[in-house]
Amino acid sequence: MLKFVSKNALILGAAAAVCVLLVASVNQLTAPTIAQQAELQKLKLLQEVLPPGAASAELLQDCLVLQQPDVLFQHKAKTYRWRQQGELAAYVIETTAPDGYSGNIQLLAAITPDGTVLGVRTLSHKETPGLGDKIEMRKANWMDSFRQRQVQSADDKRFGVKKDGGEFDQFTGATITPRAVVAAVKRTALYLKQHPELAEAPANCQPQ
Repeated sequence: MLKFVSKNALILGAAAAVCVLLVASVNQLTAPTIAQQAELQKLKLLQEVLPPGAASAELLQDCLVLQQPDVLFQHKAKTYRWRQQGELAAYVIETTAPDGYSGNIQLLAAITPDGTVLGVRTLSHKETPGLGDKIEMRKANWMDSFRQRQVQSADDKRFGVKKDGGEFDQFTGATITPRAVVAAVKRTALYLKQHPELAEAPANCQPQ
């Protein structure tokens, strides 16, 4: 009986080893393709907030990880630097609106060094369907209202919803969501505008 069990254990062990080798081989063969697809998806997302043709593989390498939880409300926020002829043209930065109606709203924004917003997209949220979800481009084009608006200072009242005296439309029955997004974009633009040293800081993201 013991001999029979030992034989079966050896067979199972050999089969497991073969399976591990097969899985490792498949992972090794598919890893480059997976990495390439991930890079293409990231470039596609970056292109949504930048001018046509701006997103490139070089953009992914010129990246900073910012640790500014009091501003960006993320422990480590990735920031890509878009350059034209060697000069910084815009940051593409991950930021968070922590005060959405149903919690955090994760955003991606392209902002020039002088605080002009080129584009904003929602990465994830838990806002109420039919009300706060107008921050999704597939539901509405409200996010496009940020384009070419410049944050001039912390006292810039234009960067607010109309209910608060600003220039951004609020949603019918849902003011909290747009108010949170506008505030997050304003706060992020001010931070970038006030820290010009970020333009030449050494890239510190993990290699793609």
